[in-house]
Amino acid sequence: QVQLVESGGGLVQAGGSLRLSCAASGSVFRINAMGWYRQAPGKQRELVAAITSGGSTNYADSVKGRFTISRDNAKNTLYLQMNSLKPEDTAVYYCNIDAKQFFVSQWHDYWGQGTQVTVSS
Repeated sequence: QVQLVESGGGLVQAGGSLRLSCAASGSVFRINAMGWYRQAPGKQRELVAAITSGGSTNYADSVKGRFTISRDNAKNTLYLQMNSLKPEDTAVYYCNIDAKQFFVSQWHDYWGQGTQVTVSS
């Protein structure tokens, strides 16, 4: 089994910063792409940022220049540094990884439980 534990969400004023973390544990053999998604009330879940195993990144237009995604492969941990936060960034943020377990040939998608980010105006 693979578990993802997220942390770092909270309440912040507009213009502030937060750093999200997502640690993968369990029988993780290898991780390919990793990403952050978010879902605001009444809206569909959307991709915020993603990073490949080689370190290539891509971002939603709405967060470019404000958010930075990174990963520590030695710790199987994903990060999202969020600066200049806006009220429209308010959402539940989920981490997602494409990973393979030991002794299992298939790659699978795994999701974290979500962490709430609330930005007040």
